[in-house]
Amino acid sequence: MRILFAVARLAAGALGLAAVIATYAAAQMPINPFNFFGYFTIQGNIVFLIVILIAAAFGFAGRTQPGWLLFLRAAAATYMIIVGLVYNTLLIGLAGGVAVPWANHVLHVVIPIYALLDWLLFGDRPPLPWRRFWFVLIYPLVWLGVVLIRVGTDGMAFYPFLNFNKIGGGATALYCIAIAIGFAVFGLVVWALSRVHILKPGRIPA
Repeated sequence: MRILFAVARLAAGALGLAAVIATYAAAQMPINPFNFFGYFTIQGNIVFLIVILIAAAFGFAGRTQPGWLLFLRAAAATYMIIVGLVYNTLLIGLAGGVAVPWANHVLHVVIPIYALLDWLLFGDRPPLPWRRFWFVLIYPLVWLGVVLIRVGTDGMAFYPFLNFNKIGGGATALYCIAIAIGFAVFGLVVWALSRVHILKPGRIPA
């Protein structure tokens, strides 16, 4: 079962990275990497794909995943669930986004669904300690801060609901609070699901 987990993660990682590369290749040149890689969709996918590829390597090697990797897996799964929900409820159909249709579907639908299923079904992780739950909030809060600085300096908002130059500071603040609460809520769900072991690879590490 451990090898099955590793193969699935390798396949998902390869597909996701191909979608990121295809998206970059289809972008209008010259491209500003600070803009292209500034989107949470791109960053979240890259983080998740790197993490599951590392997890796949541990699986193929038959080694127990270290604690830092388990926390990264939990955080990355939370980020991708948020990406899928936000895109498919707030952003789908709007102008912009990923120019390559299949890559857009992979980054916004396939990988978020896989992230949820990987964490839910593949029980190769112990229950995560609740006292470390704050770890999941670090990256999105830093990203929000950077985006708001970009909006104030060069007007690059990345997402329309963060552009306080157009929707106002009050509305943007409400969106930021909602985003933080969303990450906290789904992070709690991911932490809780670490106590569920549907498909077991063997002995669950303590």
